[in-house]
Amino acid sequence: MLNAVLDLVLPQVCAGCGATGARCCGGCLAELTAAPARRLPEPVPVGLPDCWSAARYEGAVRRAVVAYKERGAVALAGVLAQVLTFTVLTAIGAGAFGTTAFGAAARPFAVVPVPSGRLSRRARGHDPVGRLAVLVVRHLRAYGLRAELWTALVQARRVADQAGLSSAERGANLAGSLRVPRAAKGPPAARVLLLDDIVTTGATLVEAARALRSAGVAAPLAVTVAATRRRS
Repeated sequence: MLNAVLDLVLPQVCAGCGATGARCCGGCLAELTAAPARRLPEPVPVGLPDCWSAARYEGAVRRAVVAYKERGAVALAGVLAQVLTFTVLTAIGAGAFGTTAFGAAARPFAVVPVPSGRLSRRARGHDPVGRLAVLVVRHLRAYGLRAELWTALVQARRVADQAGLSSAERGANLAGSLRVPRAAKGPPAARVLLLDDIVTTGATLVEAARALRSAGVAAPLAVTVAATRRRS
């Protein structure tokens, strides 16, 4: 809340380049929206959904994501949600859901945010991906798509810090860490789109898709703000 208040009363600077005048200037916004595409980690882990991202996790994109996620720049949520929405529309238009863009508009689908752990949410003071998911669903519906938010995934156990871990180590660290509670309501649609901020090795998205499958729900598509260039 304090960060949100400060955003209103202090001079704004671009999170991507430091220029004054806006939280995300025109140049950095152009970098965020220039190349939405299918970006898969190398190697591609077994069970990874079709994975699309708005941009590479570098430069202004990386600085904007870090500012929003780790430094409380919650005013960036609106910009990043629009970037994610554009990427979702691009992926669907390219047939990522196995249908044309027109067909996708006629068929409902659920948007499932990948949850953060309790300690991470407490340390950051907000739920970055959950906040983005709410806005993305709102934007998609404004474009005529029948998107519904489904916050089905929860943490099943604590995991170690992922920094510095290889693909195999990340997979082992995350295995069984997410679940869909038995008491959770069923999905509002048969198709599910996973939403996250960054894809690195793909281990988190693999685990999220596994947890959904164990509840009888398929997640063929995942969309993130950025994708790293990391190789294992």
